Amino acid sequence: MKPSLRKWTLAAASVAAFPALGQISDGVVRLGVINDQSGPYAALTGPGSALAVQMAVEDMKQQLGAIKVEVLVADHQNKPDIGLTVVKRWFDVDKVDAVLDIANSAVALGVQSVIKEKNKIALYGIIGTTELTGKQCAKTGFSWVHDAYALVSGPVKTLTRSGLDTWYFVGADFAFGKNMVQEAKAFVAASGGKTLGEAFHPMSASDYSSYLLQAQSSGAKVVAFANGGGQLVNSMKQWKEFGMQDGKQRPVATLLSVADVHAAGLDVMQGLSATTAWYWDLNDDTRAFSRRFFERFKAMPTESQAGMYSATSHYLKAVVATQTDATDAVAAKMRSTPVNDMFAKNAPLREDGKLAHDFLLVTVKTKAESKAPWDYYKVNSVIPAGDAFTPLSASECPLVSSAVGKAK
Repeated sequence: MKPSLRKWTLAAASVAAFPALGQISDGVVRLGVINDQSGPYAALTGPGSALAVQMAVEDMKQQLGAIKVEVLVADHQNKPDIGLTVVKRWFDVDKVDAVLDIANSAVALGVQSVIKEKNKIALYGIIGTTELTGKQCAKTGFSWVHDAYALVSGPVKTLTRSGLDTWYFVGADFAFGKNMVQEAKAFVAASGGKTLGEAFHPMSASDYSSYLLQAQSSGAKVVAFANGGGQLVNSMKQWKEFGMQDGKQRPVATLLSVADVHAAGLDVMQGLSATTAWYWDLNDDTRAFSRRFFERFKAMPTESQAGMYSATSHYLKAVVATQTDATDAVAAKMRSTPVNDMFAKNAPLREDGKLAHDFLLVTVKTKAESKAPWDYYKVNSVIPAGDAFTPLSASECPLVSSAVGKAK
């Protein structure tokens, strides 16, 4: 099956031409958004992320001046071969300058190799694998939203140390799920807990009964789901059907979005704990962006979609500042300028490519606690950026090993 492709073009209107327009290759800045447009992660990323990118381009209109920006959109269907075919064609034929979102660990690792070879920029959204900014890091690859370490460290440490010290994992059988479980098990052990078992389901699974029954029979105090989107929604629906909301076991999601909660309903998702990179109802800035997004998408933005707005804005600001779309100049400017917007406040891009921003430890509200549509999370605590990510001193990224060594 061929991936679906779309293209948007925005020619920024301006009386005065941009003074360095001649330094924009082909006279156009081209951005390629590739993610799951129609599968289990479509609500988390999908068309909403593409819209967020387009909104960022539109909001940069005045600063861009006469620069024309094209946004191409494709569906990789969670298949690395399809994703890499699209991305290579974008770079070689369509002259795309940067690819965004990706939202699949296996596809992202392939894209990382491609951008190294072709010296292009990638702005990754929700990528679970820590390899992307670890051993496989790239000077032009930037991880904007989260990875497995950031998602599991908060809830695992907090719950294990509070006495919920036995865990069972139900994960998706691909790079994301496996990496999530690996990271989480390490945190469980380091916090004095014990893992009682794990089970992995296929990407195409719709019946999770056998996995849930294994988790139930394990007697673990916590059942953690290392999946997301439609997979998590269906898992939690069956969790309720099997009467597992009786409080004997605590459900934890290693990847949760408001889109998942909205799809399943509070009666299904209530009490579910998770770490999130962003929440639409956190402050005035997040609410202002989210209301504009909702007007066009009829749903509140997820952390992935908000992250893609932020990443696109930061990239285009670097284009304006350097007056070129040349990869090295733009990437260097991005790295030297903190991100300061509704997604992250004064957040630097680390040497390994991670955007170092705070996270939130949240619990899904009950129906009685929710006061309005999309009012889904109780924010339990803020996890500072310094605690959320793998310490640079422990990084396996070749780009930071020398820097850390010199600092010692």
